[in-house]
Amino acid sequence: MSKKHNFSAGPCILPQEVFEKSAQAILDFNGIGLSLLEISHRSKDFVAVMDEARAIVKRLMNLGDEYEVIYLGGGASLQFAMVPYNLLKVGGKAAYLDTGTWAAGAVKEAKKLGTVDVVGSSKEENYSFIPKNYTVGSEYDYFHCTSNNTIYGTQMKSFPEVDTLMVCDMSSDIFSRQLDFSKFDLIYAGAQKNMGPAGVTLVVIKKEILGKTGRENMLSMLDYSQHISKESMYNTPPVFPVYASLLTLQHLENNGGIAAAEARNEAKAKLLYDEIDSNPLFETFCVKEDRSLMNVSFKLTDESKKEEFDNAWKAAGISGLNGHRSLGGYRASLYNALPIESVQVLVDIMRSIR
Repeated sequence: MSKKHNFSAGPCILPQEVFEKSAQAILDFNGIGLSLLEISHRSKDFVAVMDEARAIVKRLMNLGDEYEVIYLGGGASLQFAMVPYNLLKVGGKAAYLDTGTWAAGAVKEAKKLGTVDVVGSSKEENYSFIPKNYTVGSEYDYFHCTSNNTIYGTQMKSFPEVDTLMVCDMSSDIFSRQLDFSKFDLIYAGAQKNMGPAGVTLVVIKKEILGKTGRENMLSMLDYSQHISKESMYNTPPVFPVYASLLTLQHLENNGGIAAAEARNEAKAKLLYDEIDSNPLFETFCVKEDRSLMNVSFKLTDESKKEEFDNAWKAAGISGLNGHRSLGGYRASLYNALPIESVQVLVDIMRSIR
């Protein structure tokens, strides 16, 4: 069976090399005669995996020893609660930017633990843009934003200067573009969008910001400090997703790092957005200046062409193009591992519908 052109938003496309090495590790890991799935997470073979999985993140992000990297279960949605639990002071308040469904989910969870001010929101305009011209003062314990919004196809092109801690959910665009990662005090990302399979969440955190909430008797599984002290193995970690994430990051590092990935991603996005802008049958859901390089959400301007278009892209071996159920239309996710050739196949189909 031929390989599909995989535009899925997550779980998503990964490098073929990662699939092959992961499959071999399941059968026989490191030639030890045991599967990766059955060895102890305390064995030297897996400890080496975890150590390198943590180290490579800091290399790629160019971060120093003041940061720690941990791998956790529970998905990015668990971080909606862990962030305020570890950073929101008793009696304090946090600032949130509401730019989409997942940002709104983070707001909802944080409100259960303390006071939250939404300093900017595009909800009333169906999240069609990234709010601008908001301020975040020192009265807040931290500021939380979502760098990329998978459903609505928007992305923060720059980040504000804030007089407090900066927290960012980078689940759907982490390692896709160059950023000054040292601007952030805490970054978290579910792996299944751009760096590995579902089942593990990456957290990068500046150590000095912890332990200042005044919250006593912290629940151990929700305490970042516990996971840091145990080097991501306070409990049995999600072994296979961590290993596959390491392979994905090694593939990224060996192919030019984030800078090279960004150039490839910009080329893919330009190819698709140029076709949308020049073809009167298609349009995006969001304003041009905030368009995502990772998730291109678009729709037909003539619904009578829907059957023809759907039949054409499916016949071409394209998968995962349907838009999110809350928005409709179509969504082409252009994650790091997606080749530009797949984007060209989609563009050729869009041109043929004219």
